[in-house]
Amino acid sequence: MDSLNALRMQLGEPSWREVLRFAAFCRFLTLVLQALFNAFIPDHAADAFSPPRLEPAGLGDQLVEWLLGGLSRWDAEHFLFIAEHGYIYEHNFAFFPGFPLALRVGAELVLWPLQCLLTLRSRLLLTAALLNSLCSVLAALALYELSCLVLGCRRLALLSALLFCLSPANVFLASSYSESLFAFLAFSAMSQLERGRGSYSTLLFALATAVRSNGLINTGFLVHAQCQDLISAPRPPRALPQALWRPLRLVAFLLLRALGVGLPFALFQYYAYGQFCQPHSARLIPEPLVQLAKDKGYRVTAGSQPSWCAWRLPLIYSYVQDVYWNVGFLRYFELRQVPNFLLAGPVAVLGAWAAWTYVTANLQHCLTLGLLWSKGRADEKARKPPPGFHSPRVFVYVVHCTALLFFGALCMHVQVLTRFLGSSTPVIYWFPAHLLQNREPLLWTQETVPEKVPVMCSLLGQEALKNPVWGLLCNWRACSGVTWAILGYFLSYWLLGLLLHCNFLPWT
Repeated sequence: MDSLNALRMQLGEPSWREVLRFAAFCRFLTLVLQALFNAFIPDHAADAFSPPRLEPAGLGDQLVEWLLGGLSRWDAEHFLFIAEHGYIYEHNFAFFPGFPLALRVGAELVLWPLQCLLTLRSRLLLTAALLNSLCSVLAALALYELSCLVLGCRRLALLSALLFCLSPANVFLASSYSESLFAFLAFSAMSQLERGRGSYSTLLFALATAVRSNGLINTGFLVHAQCQDLISAPRPPRALPQALWRPLRLVAFLLLRALGVGLPFALFQYYAYGQFCQPHSARLIPEPLVQLAKDKGYRVTAGSQPSWCAWRLPLIYSYVQDVYWNVGFLRYFELRQVPNFLLAGPVAVLGAWAAWTYVTANLQHCLTLGLLWSKGRADEKARKPPPGFHSPRVFVYVVHCTALLFFGALCMHVQVLTRFLGSSTPVIYWFPAHLLQNREPLLWTQETVPEKVPVMCSLLGQEALKNPVWGLLCNWRACSGVTWAILGYFLSYWLLGLLLHCNFLPWT
């Protein structure tokens, strides 16, 4: 009953409805643009994973490919292949099973009536388009709710959610990648934790880990929340057994929740170990896929035992990232990678600027690791954190964002930093919203749209013009330089990603 009442309240809230409307519009526009770009711009002959099709394509399959083919580029082909055939090749284990499993379930159950018209591969691609459109809309709503809880300012929360709809990682949120599903699960888990629902949050964080490996770092949110609860709770009696009970219970809770979040990762590694390192009957693999393995040098599950099986801790994920993708500390720091560093430059600057701004404004709070902000004040009104980006509640999110930023810049292919941060941390949207709120005079008044607006903006209707982002875009010439920089970055990457990625051009 409480959940039903909460849903009714959300549906009646104008900001919540505006986020829903704008997110749905952006998803629709994304699908239309990728179809146009893919149809009229020739594909680049990229050296990417391209497995053979085992089923003959019919008219329906050709139509799906024409409409949604731009969503199957680069790593998307790995996810679609895994969803269709399972984990056959060793390098497939760089991609976690949560998203391919969701695609297979959707293709076999939801789109089961279309099996006479479409091959499994086409149904998987259609499922990916529908699932990611849904998840990106739900992620925007989850981010709005999380922002309301953490920032304590509905207008700032609205701006943050609207910026997520224009995310620089837009093409990856729409394509057959796992970013949309991960963002929805991660933001929802953070929101549940802010509401004090630790068990639900742990479950959602665990599901996020089944989708992407960087879900493991989300354990830090649970650790921080438990430590904060321990410090802010009333002091126990001085009896030694009862005094020891609280820290022991804390350690037990932390271990259980860390094991819960990490369980999908461990099970996935165990599955890979069983496929490659333990004797078992050879798996029947279609001949065209066996031939592809011979031509490309891929190791298959029924082949010889790989070297990582003899490791003390046999983790296939570490091996695949090292051998197949050359991922490692400072390995990407080469002169020929300068263009990729420039591509990741804006999001890196945004993340670093956000961390610097927060730390300089809350130095004492940061030195106490964000654990003592509610202590030392007598009245409840004084304990209430200030609203906005400088709220003490934001600390753990800034730490999370900074950790991802350093890891991505130093240990990963740096060009993936935009989608890595854009689907994992709300700070990438909170901080630009904070800058717009504080430095854009047009947002300081009730109306951001003048009496005379461009024709395109007038076609949107009065309801849409209440959207502050639409208002800024329709009044672009009067905006400040900060707005030009932020919206220019978001919109240019939003469009360039679609233009390049959907045609196998370098935007990965």
